Amino acid sequence: QGGGSAVIDMENMDDTSGSSFEDMGEMHQRMKEEEEEEAEGETGAGEEEDGEFLGMKGLRGQLGRQVADQMWQVGKRQASRAFSLYANIDILRPYFDVEPVQVRARLLESMIPVKMINFPQKIAGELYGPLMLVFTLVAILLHGMKTSDTIIREGTLMGTAIGTCFGYWLGVSSFMYFLAYLCNAQITMVQMLSLLGYGLFGHCITLFVTYNIHFHSLFYIFWLVVGGLSTLRMVAVLVSRTVGHTQRLILCGTLAALHMLFLLYLHFAYHKVVEGILDTLEGPNMPPFQRVARDIPVVSNAVLNTTAKAIALTL
Repeated sequence: QGGGSAVIDMENMDDTSGSSFEDMGEMHQRMKEEEEEEAEGETGAGEEEDGEFLGMKGLRGQLGRQVADQMWQVGKRQASRAFSLYANIDILRPYFDVEPVQVRARLLESMIPVKMINFPQKIAGELYGPLMLVFTLVAILLHGMKTSDTIIREGTLMGTAIGTCFGYWLGVSSFMYFLAYLCNAQITMVQMLSLLGYGLFGHCITLFVTYNIHFHSLFYIFWLVVGGLSTLRMVAVLVSRTVGHTQRLILCGTLAALHMLFLLYLHFAYHKVVEGILDTLEGPNMPPFQRVARDIPVVSNAVLNTTAKAIALTL
């Protein structure tokens, strides 16, 4: 019996040991599976975070591309609009679409003052005639510089003449338009440019005649008659478009004074002013210093000999 019980105990031990080994194996496998699951969970979480990060980066990149595309389209539209605005000649065509017969008629009308000032007089809204008159005045000033005693250095004085004529035309037109706006006159900037430009026709006639015939009395006659007629024409047109005696007096008096004084300046002071500017910028027109060999006169030789003898006696 004792041997039998021992055999049974050994069998039980063998069973117990086998079950314990199986339990250890199962526990080890479970632990391994749990570690694999945890590793897979961490890997999945990392992939999800990477996916979210990549998604944010992709969204930001897409927004950046959209903003850049919108800015490019806006800039392209603005550039094309500006190019079409400055390249379109049709904008300026109405101001220069005029026949030579009309220009000739308007030149003659600029010397004839209007009588009817009870209703607004018509002003030509074109700039071809005034522009040509300004260039003509530039050519006459250059001709006057050549026919006078003015010494022309460093080429022609075209830049000074262009600056003077265009400065007067544009500057006085802008000033008179501002003054007309304050005086409630019915005139536009283009009409003011046209009115003052055609008013230079009298200046061109007066200067062309007096530059070739140098008589001050003749200039004063042309200044009063020709220049006065063109000024009266502009004054009458402004009077017809202005309401109120005070406004008419201020506007027309200013225009008449500026227009007549400009003609006096061109005849008397323009050449002197240009000469003064050239002397200031370039210095006076003096010939360069040259060393010339000259013989000593006889009197000087006698004086030198006497001085030498006196020094020898003293010593």
